[in-house]
Amino acid sequence: MSGPLRPQTRQFLKTAAAGAALLALSPARAQGLPKEGVEYRVVQPTQPTDSGGKLEVLEFFWYGCPHCFSLEPTLREWSRKLPADVSFRKVHVALGPAWEPHQQLYYTLEALGKNATLDEKVFTAIHVDRVSLDKPDRMADFLARQGVDRKAFLDTYESFAVRTRKQKAMQQARAWGLDGVPGLAVNGKYFTSPSMARGNAQALQVVEYLLDLERKARK
Repeated sequence: MSGPLRPQTRQFLKTAAAGAALLALSPARAQGLPKEGVEYRVVQPTQPTDSGGKLEVLEFFWYGCPHCFSLEPTLREWSRKLPADVSFRKVHVALGPAWEPHQQLYYTLEALGKNATLDEKVFTAIHVDRVSLDKPDRMADFLARQGVDRKAFLDTYESFAVRTRKQKAMQQARAWGLDGVPGLAVNGKYFTSPSMARGNAQALQVVEYLLDLERKARK
């Protein structure tokens, strides 16, 4: 029977375990830096940003996408801890006609100032509770149960402002060469995704790497 571990041995094992955990969570460190054309791509031409002097990160997504739903908790936690020099914004796209009702729902909630409180509930309703949110009346019924005024929702849903925002989102999707979701755009120059980076956490590590490139470029 082996005796108790010496303090030096215990510390060594703790350090080794911490290192192994870090490598497991950080493939970029274990396998080298992210590679252009593999974990991310450069977008040409560079796209305009709407973040003033801050570094901009966009997430292209669709409420009905199971991969977007999978990414959402990790992305939400990451976005809560962003440094002051980074601006994060979601862009709901419609890469097919079936996506358009959800896109219009998103920008209606945005116009009503309800995204922050209701995004998670909409995702859960669609992917967990299997609530069909494909028609304005069904959306209004669901949102009324969340405290949203039904008439205000329906009036805003058909508004010119919402339709304009939808058009802008689709222009962005085309400009970025988007062919699927979720996707992450960094400061008008770089694009990555969980499929390119081989995982949700890995995609956000690539985003952090690209943000650091942009910080260095500014100096």
